[in-house]
Amino acid sequence: MDSLQAFASQFGIANPAGRGFLSVLVTFFTAWLFTWAFIPRLREFAIRVGWADQPNERRLNKEPLPNAGGLAIYGGFLVSIIVAWALRPIAVDIVNIQVLAILLGASMLVLVGFIDDQYGLTPLSRLLVQTLAAVLLLVNDLRIDFNAIPFLPVLPEPLSTVLGTLMTIVWVLALTNAVNLLDGVDGVVGGVAFVASFVLLATAAQFTDRAAAVILLAGLSGAALGYLRHNFNPSRIIMGDAGSTLFGFTLAAVSLLGTLKFSAGASLLVPLIVLALPLLDTTQVVIGRLARGIRNPLGHPDKTHIHHRVLARTDSARRTAVILWLVALACGALGMSLQGLPPTATGGTILAALACLMFVAYRRVRADHREQADRSTSKEGN
Repeated sequence: MDSLQAFASQFGIANPAGRGFLSVLVTFFTAWLFTWAFIPRLREFAIRVGWADQPNERRLNKEPLPNAGGLAIYGGFLVSIIVAWALRPIAVDIVNIQVLAILLGASMLVLVGFIDDQYGLTPLSRLLVQTLAAVLLLVNDLRIDFNAIPFLPVLPEPLSTVLGTLMTIVWVLALTNAVNLLDGVDGVVGGVAFVASFVLLATAAQFTDRAAAVILLAGLSGAALGYLRHNFNPSRIIMGDAGSTLFGFTLAAVSLLGTLKFSAGASLLVPLIVLALPLLDTTQVVIGRLARGIRNPLGHPDKTHIHHRVLARTDSARRTAVILWLVALACGALGMSLQGLPPTATGGTILAALACLMFVAYRRVRADHREQADRSTSKEGN
């Protein structure tokens, strides 16, 4: 028993049979199962009312594809947090307020993203709402502490506060839009968001004062996995802006909640590495569009994203998704190592994340083969 306790402690699990660890498991599986079970019903309704993306030269779908998956992800995430709160209420009032601020900001972006998916909004209007969500975090003291960032000079308090505020807004906007822009090939964003949230969950578990972050990340990673079961190519539903902005904003906000703070002070080095794939993709896309004379780089879609380049080389949406999952896993392993996590925790987390991804991918492929066989049998019967 002592050896099991010692092994679990390397993963930040104080007591494998304790209420805290069990609440994390319940949160994760509640989000996973709710999202997985809800999507087929949501898909039928979305098809009936016309919530779908039409085929065009940039999209892979050859027929209208329901784009309301973000609502299922949001539902699974929210339900799991409510269940977790009922099982193990967070005692600290200020943390409760900060968690509610994150949930409110996420809700705002899901609503605006869904409206954009169905009716279209201008990039400026979306950016304004994202900025409002970032300000909501700021007024609840979820911010980057400039003077706590290693390797930077310590500045007077008024100046450091202004710089920290600006950095917080830029961080939230950058990650929200980076994850959104990465969404272009079946399974990519769902898998990358799962890896990022799962890795940050394992990292947050190393700190005794990160219970709120652990619960939020457990719900987010479970919802991502439940969605991915229906989105790995061939996708039956896509998340749309409602889902991608939910992932981006929540990951950015939870990192401000203290998920990845070094004991010597706050640092964004680890989340930057863990989330390097969407951030690098957005950076190279924006620079490329500006170099081509495009004044509004976020409002002119093209096929210069990393997932488009990989797809062009592999000619397979499945292989493209798996390759980018592996890149995200490598970034996660590097981030955890820099955080100073034990090799056992790093290796175990990466292997567990990979096993979950392969499981849902296998289930989706097997279901697709079964669907094809049923269609063939139906045609022969006719």
